[in-house]
Amino acid sequence: PSHTYPQFAVDHLGFSTQRGQFDRVRGTLEYDSVQRTGRLEVIIDASSLDTGHDERDAVLRGPGWFDVSSHPVITFRSLRFLFGQDQPEAIEGELTMLGVTQPMRLKIARLKCGLNLVSRKRACGADASGTLRRSQFGMHAGLPFVGDEVRLHIQAEAHLEN
Repeated sequence: PSHTYPQFAVDHLGFSTQRGQFDRVRGTLEYDSVQRTGRLEVIIDASSLDTGHDERDAVLRGPGWFDVSSHPVITFRSLRFLFGQDQPEAIEGELTMLGVTQPMRLKIARLKCGLNLVSRKRACGADASGTLRRSQFGMHAGLPFVGDEVRLHIQAEAHLEN
C-alpha cells in the first residue's frame, strides 16, 4: 500500500486536465514468469480520493460521483495476463465501481521483479495504464462538461509474503 497509487485524469470543461489519486489501496498479486500466469486483485478505498482540493473531494465522494457511502470500494480482479516475449504486456480483468462491473484492460509499461535492497524482500513493481468511460458505471454527473473518458495510471509494488 505504501508504494501503490491508482491515479486518474479527466478533461475538465475543456480548459484543463483534472488529476487525482486514491491514497488507500490493498491487494494481492500472484505472478509466475516461468508458467506465464498471474492473478491480481486490487481493492481501493473510494473515500481516500484526493485531487488536492478538499471541497472538490467532498463533492466527488458524494452522490452522482463516487457515492462512497453506498459504494465504499472499487475493485479490479484479473481474468488473465497477456504475455509478449518474456513479460506480461497487459492484464485483462473486471473493474467494479458504483456496483457496476465492466471489462478493463491494463497495459503494462514496465514490470520488474527481484530483491528490493531496502526492504530485503523479493518484490515486483509495475507501471500500468488503461482507460474507461465513467458513464458505463453510472457516473453521469457533469457530462458533457467533465469528460466521460478517464485515463488511469497505476504504479504498484508487491512484496513477497512468507
